[in-house]
Amino acid sequence: MWHQVEILSAVVPFLIALSQAAVHAEPVTLYVATNGNDAWSGRVAEPNAGKTDGPLASLTGARDTLRKTKTDGKLPGPALVQVRQGVYFQAEPLVLAPEDSGTWNAPVVYAGYRDEKPIITGGRRITGWKKEGHLWTAEIPEVKSGTWYFSALWVNGNRRIVARTPNEGFFKTAGKAPSVKDPNTGKDVNSAIAFQYELGDIKPWQNLEDAVVVVFHSWETSAHRIASIDEANRIVTFTGKAVWPFMEWEPHQRYYIESVFEALDQPGEWYLNRKTGILYYWPLEGENIETAEVIAPVAKQLVVINGAPAEGKFVDHITIEGLRLQHTDFTIEREGHSDPQAAYSVPAAVQATGARYCTVKSCEIAHIGTYGLWFRAGCKDNRAQLNHIHDMGAGGVRIGEGGDPANENEAAWHNWIDNNWIHDGGKIFRSGVGAWIGRSSYNTLSHNEISDIEYSGVSVGWSWGYAPSSANHNIIEYNHIHHIDKGLLSDMGGIYTLGIAPGTILRNNLIHDISSFLYGGWGIYPDEGSTDLLIENNVVYNCKTGSFHQHYGKENRVINNIFAFANEGQIIRTREEEHISFFFERNIVYFNNGRLFGSNWKNGNFRFYDNCYWDASNPKIEFYGGVSFEDWRAKGQDLRSIIADPMFVDAEHNDFRLKPESPAIALGFRPIDAAQAGLYGLAEWVDAPKKIPRD
Repeated sequence: MWHQVEILSAVVPFLIALSQAAVHAEPVTLYVATNGNDAWSGRVAEPNAGKTDGPLASLTGARDTLRKTKTDGKLPGPALVQVRQGVYFQAEPLVLAPEDSGTWNAPVVYAGYRDEKPIITGGRRITGWKKEGHLWTAEIPEVKSGTWYFSALWVNGNRRIVARTPNEGFFKTAGKAPSVKDPNTGKDVNSAIAFQYELGDIKPWQNLEDAVVVVFHSWETSAHRIASIDEANRIVTFTGKAVWPFMEWEPHQRYYIESVFEALDQPGEWYLNRKTGILYYWPLEGENIETAEVIAPVAKQLVVINGAPAEGKFVDHITIEGLRLQHTDFTIEREGHSDPQAAYSVPAAVQATGARYCTVKSCEIAHIGTYGLWFRAGCKDNRAQLNHIHDMGAGGVRIGEGGDPANENEAAWHNWIDNNWIHDGGKIFRSGVGAWIGRSSYNTLSHNEISDIEYSGVSVGWSWGYAPSSANHNIIEYNHIHHIDKGLLSDMGGIYTLGIAPGTILRNNLIHDISSFLYGGWGIYPDEGSTDLLIENNVVYNCKTGSFHQHYGKENRVINNIFAFANEGQIIRTREEEHISFFFERNIVYFNNGRLFGSNWKNGNFRFYDNCYWDASNPKIEFYGGVSFEDWRAKGQDLRSIIADPMFVDAEHNDFRLKPESPAIALGFRPIDAAQAGLYGLAEWVDAPKKIPRD
């Protein structure tokens, strides 16, 4: 098993650290087991005969025991917490503070024991089921008393759908609500807090206050609680505003409604009555009420590393390894929840602030209500490697914050996200990103496989326009990014960038099958102000709206890429500007729909040269404005470029290797080995994503 072998890769450096520190202090080894007790020493793996000593019962117990062993604020030597096989329920996250730090020669490791795969769950098993007709019901006193409420449910390891209407597709708004001015700002607030609905779509359901209305805003979604319904005028008003006004991009905006008992109308759906504390579930065929494992989330997060970088306090040299971290919640607030982009305000199941030289490795982070992992402010020189992150309420991995750091201590940089499998996101917040870098620099995203995300695969930078940005020198390389969006959102990319980003490189990525709802679905998408990017050696194909699209930016270099089979235009440029938008050099553009360029190329402030173009449907290619290749070249573009079949091995089956006699090679194109993108290591790990069924 890949996991069993890869876990040894952290044990080896740990043993090295042990040997280096052995001359100074004894190493500390603690055990955690399901038959343990946090009052015991944790120094032995099994309970003794008298049940007076044995392993600890929890990660928190291990942390507290390590704290007690410290002298003058430091462990006497390295520490290894070995977690035995089993399921560990924790209603609160493991919180690690600066006093829990290790050092270079004395790291602190929390790891699964040998080849065992312990589960750390923030959930709770729901038992006591009864049959009521075709439904199962369970009474939960804590829900009735108001001390617990949850918004997700897993049955036999699979997320189930909260009762929603309609079951498939969407309702659509009928129009804007009548204008009402905010007395403080004078602005029209109803456009973002109320709308008119079609007759019969919204009704005065029982427990209406628990209903959640999920609204789609081009590249985002907002989730709302209902404040009131005006049935006569068909106006629904919410408890809080959306960031984006309703009907900004669609005259009849899409939405659906969930957490409504009356919508519990098909197998696989569930509903929780907050007033009575009764959970209802319509089982799938074959599910057994006696044996089904039903999990509801309690914890909001599972591991929190809490440094205080603004005060110069950090958490150093901690490793989390070989643990299966599962089941967290995110309940929509009473005022609703809305973000401008990328589910920005949603936290992560594993979250670090002020962490340095910390590692999350060979873990599974799954069945969560939020993002998977987030290195926040003050996180430096950390790494996430060989993690399987999936079934996410939002997205996968995040680095940095949305604003510039106030000082060097609060900067997030030099973090490494390598060889992780991230897939199936957006279960609650559809705009969650596979891997997101905000105002953070000198980070590397490499060899990750990212798929089945509802918004962008990778997003880099968080600055719109040409204002100075602290997101620079980020390397995005050898990632396999595919099957992004399922026609739900718009304006996204396989790789999406923002702002001035000197030193940022997008290279050797394999990007394909990028879709969208109305527009977008681009392979590589430099959006507002994207500047000083180097985009090279990428293979991009089967994108809805274009393989490459630059909205606006300055002097980006697009060199030695393969762009193929976009459904619409292949290369897109939107905004006309006085400076050079980008240099497009030594690329192969291969298509079969007669549509080479899209959008706006009027002012000529771009440079094309040494490219190879081929339209498999018609070798007589038209360039922007319907002009011939000769007329295009007369405008000063593509003077050394060619129209020729590049001679791929099998383009129809997405094999873009070049035959030795390719005219593109003669032109100077450097062949790209797309097989190097994505996961690496043991075959079981590398091949695992291929087992996901595709339509």
